[in-house]
Amino acid sequence: WGLRTMGSNPCKHIQLFKDKKRNRFLDKSELKRLWNTLDDSYRDGTAGLYAINAYELLILTGCRLSEIQKLKWSYIRGNRVEFPDSKTGYKRLPLNAAAIDILKQTPKKEGNPYVICGEKPGAHIVNLQKPWRRIREKAGLVDLRIHDLRHTFASQAVMNGTPLALVSKLLGHSKITTTMRYAHLADSELLEASEGIGELLGNS
Repeated sequence: WGLRTMGSNPCKHIQLFKDKKRNRFLDKSELKRLWNTLDDSYRDGTAGLYAINAYELLILTGCRLSEIQKLKWSYIRGNRVEFPDSKTGYKRLPLNAAAIDILKQTPKKEGNPYVICGEKPGAHIVNLQKPWRRIREKAGLVDLRIHDLRHTFASQAVMNGTPLALVSKLLGHSKITTTMRYAHLADSELLEASEGIGELLGNS
C-alpha cells in the first residue's frame, strides 16, 4: 500500500518473547505406569476404545496428534503409513509390530474412513484432551501433555542409540535442527558409558 519504505521493518527493535521449548518425556517407569493406566481406563470406562488406541499409537509412532486423529485406513499400506499431507507435506512412516497390533485391534466402522472414529457418522474423533486429563490424573502424571508422548518417542529413541538423522525422519521433521533438542540425551548416555569405562580402567 506504500505506507512504509521498501525494505524497512517496523518490528526491528521490538523484543520478542522467548520461545521456551518443553522437553518433558516419560522415563521407563512412568511409561509403564501410563500403559497400565491405559489398560485400566478401557476396562473401567474412563475412556473409550478409540481414544485409548489413539494414545497408544501416539506413543508407538511419535506422530503428531492431528496425524493420528485424521489417520485413514487408506493411508496404511502393509507395514507403513503414508500421510499425503502432514504438517511438513507428504510423510511415509514405517510401522513397528506393536503399532500394527493396535491397528488390528481397532474396529472398522462401515462408512467411516477414519481409524480413530468419532461419535458422528463418518467422522474422526474430535476431542482427545478431555479423556486424556482423566487418564493422566489417574496415572499420577498431571503435568503430561499429549504432545509429550511424541517427545517420549524421540527421547527414548535417542537414548537407545538411534542416530538423530533417523529420529528426525521418523518424526517427520523438515530440518534436523528441530531434532537437535534431543542431542543432549545422547550426550548423557555417552557420559554414562564413559563413566563406566573410567571405573573399569581407573587406578582405584
